[in-house]
Amino acid sequence: MKILLAVDGSKFSQAAVEEVIRRPWPPGTEVRVLSVVHPFPYIPMLDPGFVGPAAHFDSLKQERERASRDVDQAAKEIRDRAPELKLAVESLEGSPKKMIVEEAERWGADLIIVGSHGYGPAKRFLVGSVAQAVFLHAPCSVEVVRSLQIP
Repeated sequence: MKILLAVDGSKFSQAAVEEVIRRPWPPGTEVRVLSVVHPFPYIPMLDPGFVGPAAHFDSLKQERERASRDVDQAAKEIRDRAPELKLAVESLEGSPKKMIVEEAERWGADLIIVGSHGYGPAKRFLVGSVAQAVFLHAPCSVEVVRSLQIP
């Protein structure tokens, strides 16, 4: 079985990591831990000091570091607590909604596991729901894990 586990460092993706760890999986199960760097577009304007591009690239660097840290941390937890699972980690850049689905297609995932932030309709309309988009467009089964302890 091939499981694509999408993480973003939030307590919601931590709940998805916990779900992967606690479940009994068939022998030979592979888990690919994925984090997506979502670069915010830089819109050129009159910027004589070129502050905008510098801030954009600094933000992108921080996002890349965050994604790397998130996949490494999730992989370490899985290795320590579910050593029977085969693991790989990956960070991609782009829209999380699109990249998770595309990676599942490319890799031939049997299951995608994502955490849900549990936004209400208004906020989901404004910021979008990665879990909902993945659920609607995925080429395989999707499990959306909710954190029951939301502080």
